[in-house]
Amino acid sequence: MANVSIDGDNLIVEIEGLDKLWALKSRLVIPLTNVRGATVDPGISREAKGFRAPGTHFPGVITAGTFYIHGERVFWDVHDPAKAVVIELADERYARLVIQAADPRATVALIEGATAVG
Repeated sequence: MANVSIDGDNLIVEIEGLDKLWALKSRLVIPLTNVRGATVDPGISREAKGFRAPGTHFPGVITAGTFYIHGERVFWDVHDPAKAVVIELADERYARLVIQAADPRATVALIEGATAVG
């Protein structure tokens, strides 16, 4: 799971627990100017992930790490698809972040509120 917060002009995504090991990342810092938006999307877990490089994928258990699909790099950290949040980015290493949040709707509201102000 990931903890999302806003620190000044940055979106901070902290990867929690053993997911740091599976995703090979512990923290992502994204300028809010590069955040296009966020949505709750439980169906995204059924879509193709692409090529894993590096990361972990055990269907129905965990998808974590960097995946390449359709020429884009996507970061995943999801155990429970019902709690999946997709964060669309521009001009960043990743085109999208697909993360699991404890409260997906509150996470999207936080991101949308911060990007509307910024």
